[in-house]
Amino acid sequence: MERVIVYVDDAAYAQQVLAPLFSRTAAAHTQWVLVACAPRMTHRISKWVSHSARENWRAKWADKLFAQMLPVLRAPAGSVTTVVAKGPLAELTEQLQAGQPSAAQVVDARRPKSEVADEAAARAGRRWTAQLPGTLGSLLTGFGALWVLAFE
Repeated sequence: MERVIVYVDDAAYAQQVLAPLFSRTAAAHTQWVLVACAPRMTHRISKWVSHSARENWRAKWADKLFAQMLPVLRAPAGSVTTVVAKGPLAELTEQLQAGQPSAAQVVDARRPKSEVADEAAARAGRRWTAQLPGTLGSLLTGFGALWVLAFE
């Protein structure tokens, strides 16, 4: 039986990435290990939320993700294992592959974060260029620099 470890943070994106794997004839005889990679929380959140509350939120988030992913796999319930990532993925991968006779295929089906950051930066850039034409923007930047120098 083939083992496939899949890292997931967005069900819709993961389904697109995993579509070729689902279409294989051996997909029914595959042991799936779904690893939920919850969004990172800032270190400052510990001021407001307890550790147990963060763990409960992470578990609820993972349950929703698994509920969206499990029907798509169309695999027997015994061939799907669900795991919630709580540390570095390299260490988790080693733990999941330890004690297995053959190495499992690892698929990273997480949504790339750079696309989101690039889109946000592009929207912010368009907003400023639309509001401040070239000459006016340069003029305001110059006045801002003079203002800072005048009050130092």
